[in-house]
Amino acid sequence: MSELVGPAGILKLSADEADRLLDRLERDVRTWPTLLDLSSFRAEEAIVFGDTHGDWRTTQAIVERYQEPTRRRLLIGLGDYVDRTPGDCGAGSVANALYLLQCTAREPDRVILIQGNHETVRSIPVRPESLSREVRDLWGVEPGRYERLIDLLGRGPLAAFHSSGPYLAHAGFPTGGDPHDWRAAFDRRDEPLVAQLAWAECAASRSRRGQGTPFGEAELTSFLDRAGLSFMLRGHDPDLTGRSVFRDRCLTLHSTRAYEGYGGVILGRLPLQGRTRATSQVSIEHLKTEGRAFGPGA
Repeated sequence: MSELVGPAGILKLSADEADRLLDRLERDVRTWPTLLDLSSFRAEEAIVFGDTHGDWRTTQAIVERYQEPTRRRLLIGLGDYVDRTPGDCGAGSVANALYLLQCTAREPDRVILIQGNHETVRSIPVRPESLSREVRDLWGVEPGRYERLIDLLGRGPLAAFHSSGPYLAHAGFPTGGDPHDWRAAFDRRDEPLVAQLAWAECAASRSRRGQGTPFGEAELTSFLDRAGLSFMLRGHDPDLTGRSVFRDRCLTLHSTRAYEGYGGVILGRLPLQGRTRATSQVSIEHLKTEGRAFGPGA
């Protein structure tokens, strides 16, 4: 197994070295279905993090929590690993994405990168975006590297669940569908489904991006009841960071300093043994990067 290149090291790679890293990731990163069942993944808990948006310094702190030797755990990202990079992270979208992709290539049954709306740009473009510019700034205008990176990020699922109770997605869930086969709604990966899973706003949020109707408590409850699940963990809406809404059935996480003013820089520690019935059973932890800015070389 090749040694993992850290974010700071990624920013120092030559174009040829970056191409070799992309070659390796294209060989090793697994492609997941639209909906991923985590129930057979052997773990006692999951470290779940929200939007990191190029904040690789925070991502490193998240990985440290995941690697604590006390328990066997999963590491689950809720999407939006790129764009809106903090000023002290350089080409942070590139570094963050390639670092996390190496993590999932190394441990495909333990590190899961759910796609957000900033990863599903092939279906619905997002603005502003900075990943393409960061790739050019690092390694020149030769075509292909940005597309290869987007393709790799597109190998992740759009949603996941665990039989203990949680449903996880960047933004939302399918509405309608077969009441007797809730999973069938995930069989397609078309633009309407991407809009529901990666773009939907929670009605409790003030955010409105215009890609669909915000979901309320009734819609979420109907979906969870059909699926036999208990609650949802999501990202996407920064003004809901750390807030549980809809009678403890919907919790939003953000893990970037770009949005720390809303609710901090946080992750969730999700138990996977026994039934979890409410988001109150998810422990919210603030990360050491919160409130910090890093100088050159840090």
